[in-house]
Amino acid sequence: MIIRQFLPIEYIFDKIKIPFFVVLVGATAFDLLSLVLEDRLPEFPINIATTLGIAISILLSFKIGQSYDRWWEARKIWGAIVNDSRSLVLQLQLYLEDGNPAVRDMAYRQIAWCYALTRSLREQDPLQDLGELLPAEELQALARHKNVPLGILGRQIESAKQLSGSELLDNFSRLQIDETLVRLTASMGKCERIKNTVFPTNYRKGLHAAIYLFVIFLILSVPFTLSVVMEVLIVLLIAMVFFFLEKAAYLLQDPFENLPTDTPMSAISRTIDINIRQLLGETELPPKVEPEEFYLM
Repeated sequence: MIIRQFLPIEYIFDKIKIPFFVVLVGATAFDLLSLVLEDRLPEFPINIATTLGIAISILLSFKIGQSYDRWWEARKIWGAIVNDSRSLVLQLQLYLEDGNPAVRDMAYRQIAWCYALTRSLREQDPLQDLGELLPAEELQALARHKNVPLGILGRQIESAKQLSGSELLDNFSRLQIDETLVRLTASMGKCERIKNTVFPTNYRKGLHAAIYLFVIFLILSVPFTLSVVMEVLIVLLIAMVFFFLEKAAYLLQDPFENLPTDTPMSAISRTIDINIRQLLGETELPPKVEPEEFYLM
């Protein structure tokens, strides 16, 4: 998640460098060609470029809105995961006797689930660094699962079932814990839906083509006759605004891709880790995830 108001110039340039050079070369070539051919190139009224520019603005506004909706939905889902993770541990502490080892085991398993879900959504190893949270035999069993976070939730259900069978949980307490685990499963499914639902690629290609077409019509417009340097500079500035907004929308639409624009799942998971350990009475806590330059992961 980007946390600074002003982004580094090198980051912005890296995102739009390809269209920058394409527009730079194309605009310069068109202007130099017009000097060589003089009046042989066709001239178009400025209304064509302005109309196309308005259409591009409308399309960009729609795309940015849709992309932000996906990003904000992902952030709300992880907000629910924070609440349900805390609720699960509080319920265990409320319904089980003090000193019951199942509280710590399930609490640590919930921490592991958050980290595993984060890495799974980012297509990383979901079992990485979980050795301090889960026993070795459990890690070996989870390694056979194609969906590790789902496997961890399955282990939580098994633990709740064992507690209920041993009469350490009454039916009401078991029902409350089950509902919390169901909500966590639903949150995981919502994240997977966002991850696996592809934003239509033809929409982005059409928008890209429209911006390049806008640049061509702008260069060939009748009133747009300045010096070569000024013409290229103005065209570059206008086109780069469009391309940067389009790129920003493209990055926002996929909030689980291990990019600076991601939902800050690592930071949220670490916050859950710290909160749960404090509920367990532990004093040695992991450090918070610090921002990297201008973003928080």
